[in-house]
Amino acid sequence: MKTLIKTIRPLGFHWQTQDPFLFCAYHHDIFPKGNGDMGPDASLSGRTIGQDFVQKDGWRMYHGSKVPGFPAHPHKGFETVTLVERGLVDHSDSLGAAGRFGNGDVQWMTAGGGVMHSEMFPLLKDDEKNELLLFQIWLNLPKAKKNVPAHFKMMWNEDIPLVEEKDENGRITRIKIISGSLGKKHSPAPAPDSYAADPDHEVAIWLIHMEPGSKFTLPAVSGETNRSLFFYKGGTIAIEDQIIDAGHSLDLKPGAPFTYTNGDTPSALLFLQGKPLNEPVVQHGPFVMNSNQEIQEAVYQYQRTQFGGWPWPSTEHTHPKEKGRFAVHADGREEIK
Repeated sequence: MKTLIKTIRPLGFHWQTQDPFLFCAYHHDIFPKGNGDMGPDASLSGRTIGQDFVQKDGWRMYHGSKVPGFPAHPHKGFETVTLVERGLVDHSDSLGAAGRFGNGDVQWMTAGGGVMHSEMFPLLKDDEKNELLLFQIWLNLPKAKKNVPAHFKMMWNEDIPLVEEKDENGRITRIKIISGSLGKKHSPAPAPDSYAADPDHEVAIWLIHMEPGSKFTLPAVSGETNRSLFFYKGGTIAIEDQIIDAGHSLDLKPGAPFTYTNGDTPSALLFLQGKPLNEPVVQHGPFVMNSNQEIQEAVYQYQRTQFGGWPWPSTEHTHPKEKGRFAVHADGREEIK
């Protein structure tokens, strides 16, 4: 049998992806109960505050000093797709936009010409532990759209399609479609200038949950489309004549349908697919352009403009504890869930 697997590699904190994706960051923290001010009710001694990426006691503060998360930082030239399956994120940005989202919601942010934002993880539960399960996928932008206006789109959990597929034995695979389509189910539209906005680019972002023993087939795609599976939770899956343990990713060859079977425990996988940009990629931290000169220009632009400045009282801005899920956009439009 001709194998459809190109590469198998172990997963780490940052998952290696294929063009048009840049990488995927995976965060899973079991935070302690909150302290009433949305921080952890626990000592922070022994942690490198401001740079805490060691999962001590099962959780990290990241760059936060009181509340875990990522204080104000810039992005330019690409997109972030933030899937928050459990827990919450408080977003604030240099355009004056803000939001609180999570527990199944997705934020699709096209940074384009530049934006500063913060992503803090408020711990709202003061009587029990606070779990965070988050994927942030960096999707590149083509040269022609590197400088489009920054914009974010909310995909609320209630609006994201969930497909249930039964195999010949009646066992179920559930697919959450953040981008792309499966059968007659189509994802919500991404941000308007997104690379995924053109269906010809075949961008797909799916979360796949499989019952024990279930079988699932990824549909065929065009010959130039890249696709990858990230097996982040479970026991094993069987692909062709291989057994793959959880904690691995697989880069798949394009073209034919791809079938695999879950082992004897529930499994969870992330699936990424898209036609490659086939453009030069030069990355300098949160700036992704096509040349070193463009990177220098991006850094200068940020130093000169701060991408609009920071309108919030703190670089670690959080929203009032009592607020629910919401979004306020730069044009003043509000969404409340």
